[in-house]
Amino acid sequence: MRKKVDFLVIGSGIAGLSYALKVADYGKVIIVTKSKAEETATKYAQGGIAAVMYTPDTYEKHIRDTLIAGDDLCNEKIVRLTITQSTERVKELIKWGTNFDKKESGKYDLAKEGGHSEYRVLHHKDNTGFEIESTLLRQAKKHPNIEIFENHFTIDIITHHHLGIKIYRKTSNINCFGAYVLCPQTNTIITVLAKITLIATGGSGNLYSTTTNPSIATGDGIAMVYRAKGIIENMEFVQFHPTSLYNPNESPSFLITEALRGFGAVLKTIDGEDFMKKYDERGCLAPRDIVARAIDNEMKLRGDEYVFLDCRHLNNNELINHFPTIYAKCLSIGIDITKEMIPVVPAAHYTCGGIKVDEFARSSIENLYASGECASTGLHGANRLASNSLLESAVFSHRASQDSISKINSIDFCDEIPDWNAEGTVMNEEMILITQTTKELQSIMSNYVSIVRSNLRLKRALDRLRIIYRETEDLYNKSILTVEICELRNLINVSYLIIKMAMERKESRGLHFSLDYPKWL
Repeated sequence: MRKKVDFLVIGSGIAGLSYALKVADYGKVIIVTKSKAEETATKYAQGGIAAVMYTPDTYEKHIRDTLIAGDDLCNEKIVRLTITQSTERVKELIKWGTNFDKKESGKYDLAKEGGHSEYRVLHHKDNTGFEIESTLLRQAKKHPNIEIFENHFTIDIITHHHLGIKIYRKTSNINCFGAYVLCPQTNTIITVLAKITLIATGGSGNLYSTTTNPSIATGDGIAMVYRAKGIIENMEFVQFHPTSLYNPNESPSFLITEALRGFGAVLKTIDGEDFMKKYDERGCLAPRDIVARAIDNEMKLRGDEYVFLDCRHLNNNELINHFPTIYAKCLSIGIDITKEMIPVVPAAHYTCGGIKVDEFARSSIENLYASGECASTGLHGANRLASNSLLESAVFSHRASQDSISKINSIDFCDEIPDWNAEGTVMNEEMILITQTTKELQSIMSNYVSIVRSNLRLKRALDRLRIIYRETEDLYNKSILTVEICELRNLINVSYLIIKMAMERKESRGLHFSLDYPKWL
C-alpha cells in the first residue's frame, strides 16, 4: 500500500500537532502516532510552560536562568530566539483554546520552579500537558486537511539508501522521502511518500527501569535518524526528574511536579532532615541535575530507598486546589499529603540531546525536520530548565512550519521508492526473548548509565549492549515485524548513543556526572 502526502508528521504531542495545524492550510497532512493520538508525553506534563508574561520578569532573566541551568553548554543564540518568542507562542496556544489558571485579578497565576528566578510558569492545575494536548487534538481533528493514523508505528524514514545509493554519515546530500509505516492490526507496511517529514516522537525514558515517561517513549525518532546517518548529538545528557512517587511496581512512575516545590514543599530525609541546602544555596529549587544528584547521594549514604517531600506546613485548601491530581493519586495509595509526607525518588524524565537541528528545526537530512524532545536545538545544553520543553516544542514547530511552507511547492515526490521487502521473514514465536532483552537493557542502563557514572560502568554497559545488539539484529532480520521488536531495536540504538557520547565526555557537566571527573556530589 502506498500513500502520498505533502506533510508527514510522526508524533501527536504539542510539537507534532502545532506544526500540523500550521501547515495544513498549504497541503495535505498525515499524522502517524503509535498509540491513541492523545497518548503522548505532552499529556503527562504536569508543571506547565515557561514564558515571560509580566514584570518584574524579563526576557533577559529567563535567558540567564536557561543558560545557568544548561551549565554553559547552551547555544545562546538559540536560547535568545526561543525565549523572546515565548510570549507569542503562549498567546497562540490560548487562541487555540488552551485554558491556563488565572488569579482573581484576571492575571495568569504564574508558578515558580527549580532554576527560575521569577514566577513565569503558566499552568492548568497540575495537568497542564493534558489541557494543551486536548486543545490541539480537538483543533487537528476538525481540520479537513489533517488525517490521523492512530495505532500505526513508523519503522524507518525513507532516504537514499532505500534506492541502493551508498551514503556516508557526514555527507550533506541525504534526502528524506517519507517513511515506512506498520499497521499492526493488518500486519501491513504502508509506504508513505511525503515532500516534507517532521519527526516529533518524544523521548526515550523507557531505557530505564524507573521513568515518568509513558510506555510509548522508546526513542523511535532518534534511532530512525541515526540509522539514516543523520547527525545526533548530546545524548549523554539524560535528565532524571528529582521527584517521582515512590510506589514500587507502578510503571510509568507518577510524576510529582517541581511546581509543588515552587509552592513551598520541602525535601527531607526519612528522619526529617532538610538536606538540600548542603548541596546548593537555592535549596529545593536548584536545577534538576543538582537536586537529583543530591537525592541520589542521600539515599546511597543512608541506605534508604526514597526521601520525603513535605507539604504538611502548606495551606490545605490551596494545596488541594493547585495540585488536585497529585492529591488524588497519593490518596489512592493511602497518603494524605496534607498530613503525611510523600515518598519520592528520581526517575528518568527527559532526553536533552537528540536529532541535531538548526534554528528552523531542520535536521542534517534534507526535507526532514525534528521538534520536541527528540530534537537537539541547543536550548537545553547540559540540563533542561524546568518547563522549557513545551515552550521549545511550540517555538521550533512554528519555525519549522514557516520554513516548510516557504518551500513545499518546490519539492517533488520520489516515485522510485520501493515498497517494504519482507521476503524470507517468519512470525516470531519467541516473544519472551524480546521481553527479557528489554528488561536486561533497562537493567544495564539503570545500573551503569544513570545519575552517577564512571569509565568502568560505561565500559561494562557497552560490552553487555554489544551482545544484546547482535542478538536483536539477528531476530529483527528474520522476523515478521512487530511493534515490540522495532521498539527494542530503537532502544538499543539510543542506548548505544548515550553510552558512546558519555564515554567521549571527559568531564562532569550538567546531567552527566562521572566519578572519574568529579565536580561535586
